[in-house]
Amino acid sequence: MNHTIPKLIFNDLPDEALIRLRQLLSMGVVPYSGTTLWRKARNNEFPKPVKVSTGITAWRVGDIRSYLTEISDSKKGGAA
Repeated sequence: MNHTIPKLIFNDLPDEALIRLRQLLSMGVVPYSGTTLWRKARNNEFPKPVKVSTGITAWRVGDIRSYLTEISDSKKGGAA
């Protein structure tokens, strides 16, 4: 019996889904290292994660989508 775990695709996830750091990084959703992502979250430059349980932290997909839209829009409106 072959149990293949389907590969997650960020765009297929609902906004309510939670995604962990390793998944964010492996999917290339954000162009940051884990250290930079945590620093940005701590400095309110990236969405705050949700504490799911002891040792498990994740981000809401909808929050990350909003962040990506916001930084994309700010780049479009910025100086060339």
